[in-house]
Amino acid sequence: MRLLGNIIWLVFGGIFVSIGYLLASIPLIITIIGIPFGIQTVKLAILALWPFGKTIKDRGNSGGCLCLVMNIIWLVFGGLEICLLHLFLGLLFCITIIGIPFGKQHFKLAALALTPFGKEIY
Repeated sequence: MRLLGNIIWLVFGGIFVSIGYLLASIPLIITIIGIPFGIQTVKLAILALWPFGKTIKDRGNSGGCLCLVMNIIWLVFGGLEICLLHLFLGLLFCITIIGIPFGKQHFKLAALALTPFGKEIY
């Protein structure tokens, strides 16, 4: 079921979301200051490409205060807008019974887009 869900996700828009994240990561990775944020957008692109069967877990206290500061900077400069977009798309997909699994994947992306630092994708 995961393979079928991922293929349908990819064909009906997942590839475009992933490409969008990858294109956003290029200018971030070019600058030295933006490298950590570019890595997080690549993490979002990987999850947006093949979301079914993957889970997001906290790394624990390995990042500490730095993760908190980076998440606050992320929220201020675009993370909140990305999260709200995925929440809106998730609600839109959940209107129909067929779209509920895709809505859940958008909610997963919203959770990662809100605070990506200190989280791992499994």
